Amino acid sequence: MSIDPLAEIVTLLQPKARFSKLVECAGVWRIEREATGEPFYCAILEGRCRVRFGGGQPFTLQAGDFVLVPAMRDLANESIDAPADLKAMFPTPLDDGRFRVGNLEGAADLRMRIGHCSFGSPDAALLAPLLPDVVIVRDEPRLATLMQLVGEETRGQRPARELVLERLLEVLLIEALRSGTQATASPGLSRGLADERLSAALHAMHARPAHPWTIADLATEASLSRSAFFARFSRIVGLPPMEYLLVWRMALAKQLLRGREIGMDDVAERVGYGSASTFSVAFARHAGVPPARYARSQLRQE
Repeated sequence: MSIDPLAEIVTLLQPKARFSKLVECAGVWRIEREATGEPFYCAILEGRCRVRFGGGQPFTLQAGDFVLVPAMRDLANESIDAPADLKAMFPTPLDDGRFRVGNLEGAADLRMRIGHCSFGSPDAALLAPLLPDVVIVRDEPRLATLMQLVGEETRGQRPARELVLERLLEVLLIEALRSGTQATASPGLSRGLADERLSAALHAMHARPAHPWTIADLATEASLSRSAFFARFSRIVGLPPMEYLLVWRMALAKQLLRGREIGMDDVAERVGYGSASTFSVAFARHAGVPPARYARSQLRQE
């Protein structure tokens, strides 16, 4: 069976829609938002603007560009000609559900659809770091279409709304991550999958998490020497290979423990540990609590 690591990560994150809106901007303007740690995405429909996340370099965005930030940092979004001392503004809601920033009269210089979502998985803090900090995609109109569908579904009250939204967001995030330009995407899983050598090792880890992997084994999968594989994986994915494998195994273990369908010995075996006791020590070191206590805590939350 073919395993898609990117789809596995996004599916486990359980993206949930919070809201999506259409924002129009005119004249000289600036919007600032504090970090929330939740996913933020934006499609530029018309015009140009500048955006900065955290203390990073500003990006110039134009019509056809799509931005995904899996963990929202401080945001500054402004018109191209905004002076450095311009104060931030708040979007003004309009009667038809749109929002306006800057001049309230006349034609808009910029139109963008923005969205915020959350990750429903209790393992989000574990999995989200496997994704890039910022992804910019250029000239992929399907992403704007997907955003529009998310917005329509968010505002509607149709049957199976939550399920449809979850699937739409999964597709949206996967499409953005696999389409991101290499120049702007920071280290993460999607960059690793775009590397032919590393992709082979990543697919092997996800397909056989129970295998007793070593650096030598994974380097062989990637057709690289051990030292070259270690350095390349750490630089492009953002984590050393065995640390990435540990994160993935622990995420799978938590999913199995929440399901409570198999015993501790079977959970240990499925994530690559020879005994329940060895697994329990590793899990407690990583998660801060023994696996049995973790499973009980999840039961109480239901």
